[in-house]
Amino acid sequence: MPTVYEFTVKDRKGNSVALSEYKGKVLLIVNTATGCGFTPHYDPLEAMYKDLRDKGFEILDFPCNQFANEAPGSEDEIHEFCTLKFGTEFPQFAKIDVNGENAAPLFAYLATEKPFEGFGKGLKNAFLKKVTDANNKKFGDKAYIKWNFTKFLIDREGNVIARFEPTTDMQEVRRAVEKALG
Repeated sequence: MPTVYEFTVKDRKGNSVALSEYKGKVLLIVNTATGCGFTPHYDPLEAMYKDLRDKGFEILDFPCNQFANEAPGSEDEIHEFCTLKFGTEFPQFAKIDVNGENAAPLFAYLATEKPFEGFGKGLKNAFLKKVTDANNKKFGDKAYIKWNFTKFLIDREGNVIARFEPTTDMQEVRRAVEKALG
């Protein structure tokens, strides 16, 4: 059975990084954007990273501009924004596509392992569903990720154990990470 360790990605400088370098760690893999309504998720993500990285936790940040052009800058501009505004220290990788013909194989794999199950209930979630449905029509059956700040939790063996949509409360994400850390 495949794991995330079989994938190689590009860091923000264009260097290849084998995800097998993260063997034995709990990972949270996130597609992000600097101009999104969910961009404030960087605060709880960074807090979680600072609190838990010494226990074997890593956050892997993949900027994506496929949702309303909310990550328009270069890798360096995005990195500068995140470090100056949110103090992020977790690894940030090259900007990628998460949907369509050019979707990063890692994200196609993650979304296949843990498919979209909805945004939950409520007016905000219903509005987001309407927006995402319109946006994702252009990707057809390759609309793997519905919006920015979708998070995938990976156990220490490289298996995808949970998917969190951007509407998921960050305390719920943190509890799942802490449980995976043991």
